[in-house]
Amino acid sequence: MAKIWNAICKVKWKHFVNYIAIGIVGLIFSIMTLTTKLPMSTTVLLETITLNIVLAVSLSLVVGFLGELSLGHAGFMCIGAYAGGIISCIFKESNIEEGKGILTFIVSMIIGAVVAGIFGFLVGLPALRLKGDYLAIVTLAFGEIVKTVLENLDLKVENGFNIRGALGMRTPRFDKETLFIIGFVLVLLTVFIVQNLIRSKHGRAITAIRDNEIAAKASGINVTKYKLMGFVISAALAGIAGVYFSFANYNVKASVFDYNYSIEILIMVVLGGMGNVSGAIISATAITWINTELQTSLTGELAVLKDIIYALILVIIIIYNNAPGLKFFRERFNLRRGIDWIKHKVLRIKHDASHEKDDESAWDRVPTKIEMNEVLSTDFVVVESTQNPDKEEK
Repeated sequence: MAKIWNAICKVKWKHFVNYIAIGIVGLIFSIMTLTTKLPMSTTVLLETITLNIVLAVSLSLVVGFLGELSLGHAGFMCIGAYAGGIISCIFKESNIEEGKGILTFIVSMIIGAVVAGIFGFLVGLPALRLKGDYLAIVTLAFGEIVKTVLENLDLKVENGFNIRGALGMRTPRFDKETLFIIGFVLVLLTVFIVQNLIRSKHGRAITAIRDNEIAAKASGINVTKYKLMGFVISAALAGIAGVYFSFANYNVKASVFDYNYSIEILIMVVLGGMGNVSGAIISATAITWINTELQTSLTGELAVLKDIIYALILVIIIIYNNAPGLKFFRERFNLRRGIDWIKHKVLRIKHDASHEKDDESAWDRVPTKIEMNEVLSTDFVVVESTQNPDKEEK
């Protein structure tokens, strides 16, 4: 038991907090929907929350970790939605309405991710040579071009799909009572991909480019390669979210994936903290819930107040997170301090210094080839060469 406990203590649990939290929440709601049917409003809310989490975490890879401003995320999602919708219409199963078309869903998700990733490569290859506002304008233009083309596209294939321009494309909807379970699986997949990428050597190269591109290039990092890698992976994950969106709705319209949708996803990333996966998850959940509650609560003449109240809430959150005058309050009253207070005051858990590790990078612990005292006591001896420099080699 002691060995097992020591092994548990050595695990870096902070790396698994997101998986544990998402898994517990998903398991609870899955059991609830399998035992007692959840209300339709709850299942739709869970679908929207999981969709926005996938979008926020995937965009955080570009905006937060790569340090590039992209406003075309909704465009990649739109491509994935239409690509996945076309595949689902062609290969749809007769029992997909009963929730048994999981094979069709997987194939559609793969195709949607591949197509969105290809467009991400084609856009990113020239666009990532730009910086700042110029890159934002190019990605914004890409999203608007995709939306405009699909809104004016009229294409029908017999025994297949039917794209009706502004009316969108009819797609088969997955079982509305269990689709959010797949949404939680997609959230775990997205978090797994992004977190493991960032903690790898490739992720360190990406963050080095964000911190100082010139220094990263001087140290031998292939800047173009890693920029494209982050951009393509982010676009592919947005394509997966688009496929998920197409299976959550009976009709996919290109007008949904407009500039405002990209801005809303960007807001989730910024409010959650740049380069913070956990923050993106919490922010996407909170913003989706607030927006849904405002839509359901403010009806009739009060509906015009929804956007005003929503904007005020976002402004208050931004001020709280960034105002210098509130820095003392943020440091004194935060989640980490609350957990420490519960551990020490409520649970009476004392701080055990025996579990603390020494600094392995300390100067007296770094292994060297030559000891310092050997360097100080080195005697230099002149050794005469035994070879005759005048003698020619034969």
